[in-house]
Amino acid sequence: MSLKNCYNFEDFRKLAKKKLPSPIFHYIDGGADDEVTLKRNTDSFNECDLVPNVLTNVGKPDLSTTIFGKKIDMPIFLSPCAMQRLYHHDGDKASAKAADKFGTFYSMSTMANNTIEEISNISGGPKLFQLYVHKDQSITDDLIERCKRSGFDGMCLTVDTLVAGNRERDHRTGFTTPPKLTLQSLMSFATHPAWVLNYLTHGKFKLANVATKTDKGTNIAKSVIEYINEQYDPKMNWKDAAYCVKKWNGPFALKGVMSVDDAKRAIDIGCSAIMISNHGGRQLDGSRSPFDQVKAISDAVGDKLEIILDGGIRRGTHVLKALAAGAKACSFGKMFLFSLAAGGQDGVEKLLENMHNEIERNMVLMGCKNLKELNSSKLIYRIKG
Repeated sequence: MSLKNCYNFEDFRKLAKKKLPSPIFHYIDGGADDEVTLKRNTDSFNECDLVPNVLTNVGKPDLSTTIFGKKIDMPIFLSPCAMQRLYHHDGDKASAKAADKFGTFYSMSTMANNTIEEISNISGGPKLFQLYVHKDQSITDDLIERCKRSGFDGMCLTVDTLVAGNRERDHRTGFTTPPKLTLQSLMSFATHPAWVLNYLTHGKFKLANVATKTDKGTNIAKSVIEYINEQYDPKMNWKDAAYCVKKWNGPFALKGVMSVDDAKRAIDIGCSAIMISNHGGRQLDGSRSPFDQVKAISDAVGDKLEIILDGGIRRGTHVLKALAAGAKACSFGKMFLFSLAAGGQDGVEKLLENMHNEIERNMVLMGCKNLKELNSSKLIYRIKG
């Protein structure tokens, strides 16, 4: 299979699986515990149906929307994802350039392999930074200040990772950051020489934005579970979130909100947006999917917050359903990481082109000229039982 023949999520996933050592692939592919929520994130879109209108003289639909104070060309963007250097040697640089080309947000993880400043210098497109509250507050403060100086447009605080979820695939494969050879992983690395060569010849692996503050994850190999549990503050609360909102003083989202009550509290502390997310099914297994919650949250606070659905997106029709249910935009991680692994910047551009074409085609088929016309009247939920 080649990149030009990647038409959907499964195509990118299969190509990524061929190119990545097993620990790296399964770090993207896996979820927590029995991975029930991981599967539910996508399956939930199948419990309702789109209702099109015909003969509406659509022409070329307008796919643009505005989030974090920036107009983007289509209602999707790349979720913040850690350690992209593992999936392709160009990592965040490839993702940022692809997002810029398609007029949408690139999102940087705290655990990125490039610095805030490096990405700012190579991308003039809209940029979002994903923040974690560290036990060492100086790290949190430093990240916020650097994003301000570098012209990032928005910030999101991940609030669902006080401790790491039980990601059993990582235990089985021996995944660590940076990668290290173990009995479990030796054969997989040996059978992927192209990945090993690229990894060894494209600069040292590091968690670039925190490397001056801690050796862990850069010079000291850690499982991601160990890193999260050692570095992030499990006592984080609403006061800490409010502190970050105030210190940033710009468009700000909480990432990981899943309840109406928490969405209302996000408004109270000054957030302009929320990302309805369960961390890709990698934290609390058995929780609701983002799509399960979007309508209730939108009905309660949709006129006061930008609602972004994060997770489970595989198709353009999923995006349309999320928007009809009340989201303003959607973001996705696994799908774009597979495309990055499949072909670097070209792979991410291929994915974004595919998704743009799917959304545009299905908007025409729905009879909608712009995203505002995708409302609750375009969606019917199936009655169970």
